[in-house]
Amino acid sequence: MSDSLLSKVRIVLVNTSDCRNIGSAARAMKTMGLSELILVDPIEMPNGQAQALAAGATDVLKNAKVVSTLEEAISDCGLVVGTSARSRTLPWPMLEPRGCGEKMIAEAQEYPVALVFGRESSGLTNDELQLCHFHVQIPANPEYSSLNLAMAVQTLSYEIRTSFLLHEQKAFTLSDDEEYPVVDETERFYQHFENALKATGFIVPSHPGLVLTKLRRLFNRARPDVKELKMMRGILASVERAAKASKTDNKTD
Repeated sequence: MSDSLLSKVRIVLVNTSDCRNIGSAARAMKTMGLSELILVDPIEMPNGQAQALAAGATDVLKNAKVVSTLEEAISDCGLVVGTSARSRTLPWPMLEPRGCGEKMIAEAQEYPVALVFGRESSGLTNDELQLCHFHVQIPANPEYSSLNLAMAVQTLSYEIRTSFLLHEQKAFTLSDDEEYPVVDETERFYQHFENALKATGFIVPSHPGLVLTKLRRLFNRARPDVKELKMMRGILASVERAAKASKTDNKTD
């Protein structure tokens, strides 16, 4: 069995307040063969209590990487899925847990992928969710949908493992022409898009509105591959040159 594929799946816990939850999440991960744990700005660092709840998964805790921001945790990932327990004002492409597991294993063959969990009390912020390509929601009983952090990690880790075992049986792969950019490349594209829109006057810096958020949703849904993203960057560069030339011409008139 090729466990190296599971090592490409990253579990990211954002701003966890109780280190015991980190220990329980580590145990949930290891039971499903996952080992890559990243802690983003934890309020309480893992200690003896976390180790006790991790049981035999103390190695996952020991090797966990601690970073300051979610951007740092996912900058080299080609696919990022954020967990969301409620509907948002601006709908985002959604995955069911089974589909989440399938997509993560399929794309882990090409680059690191990340499954992001938010704070125990409030989950992920809208800004954090906008860094994700997809959101996943566990369809719990609407009359009692209370899932603690470790339960959520266990549920989605199980779906990832199920898809991994199916991959081992069927040896499915991504088609050769599907190479997706990592998050850092995508973020540079969004910054380029924003600069181009400001250069043309489409966006007024003092009143940007929801234009950029809606564009993020559009492109996250479309998921341009590396070649398509490069083409878009070329188009944006052309737009910026045209806008600059137009301003120069207006000054000389």
